Amino acid sequence: MINFSNANGLAKISYGSSDYLIMEAGSYVLCAVTGKQIPLEQLKYWNDELQEAYIDAAASLKRWQETQSAS
Repeated sequence: MINFSNANGLAKISYGSSDYLIMEAGSYVLCAVTGKQIPLEQLKYWNDELQEAYIDAAASLKRWQETQSAS
């Protein structure tokens, strides 16, 4: 059974290549770059390998650049 008691809090997500699965109910996730809240209905950018969400394309690009320079 899904626990909706935290429906207004932080969601726990499993990110796939083209979709995501909500593991624990919540209304938002945090951007891995900025730390800002991203409402689930506005979530468009994530990295399935790093299991991270991003608030916008600029944050996604920044993380990609960071991971490419670390390689």
